[in-house]
Amino acid sequence: MKNITLKLIELFKKGYCSPQLSRIAKKLQEPSTTLHYNIKKLEKEGSIKTYKAVFDYKKIGEGFCAIALINLVSGDYHDPEEIAAQLADRPEIESIDMVTGDWELVVKIRTKDQDAYYNFVKNVLSKKGMGRITSLISLKQVKTEFVKL
Repeated sequence: MKNITLKLIELFKKGYCSPQLSRIAKKLQEPSTTLHYNIKKLEKEGSIKTYKAVFDYKKIGEGFCAIALINLVSGDYHDPEEIAAQLADRPEIESIDMVTGDWELVVKIRTKDQDAYYNFVKNVLSKKGMGRITSLISLKQVKTEFVKL
């Protein structure tokens, strides 16, 4: 049988998943038509943005996780959303938060290993607009996406 694992992983990361209505209906003891109606309503309101799989990242070759705390250069600070939007296009970036305090951006990055992370920092994070960068390396993930591992 044809192995399409990598293709599936990429699609799942982009939100090509759907809720298992029959399983949810059984758990909530509600008809699937009621669930379908309520889920569609949540989607239409924008409360549900996407459905995605929760991975064991080591098993899919993205086991190195780092949190980058980023200060922006004052000249480019006028539009931190633009810088965040440009970073968000990178496949290595799992999440970006604009924050208050000593840092402007908190970026969660997943790569194959520390060498790939180093190249990412060197080629992406050291570009225009980025000031000081501090990396926090995850030693072990215990919970992600509301799922205890």
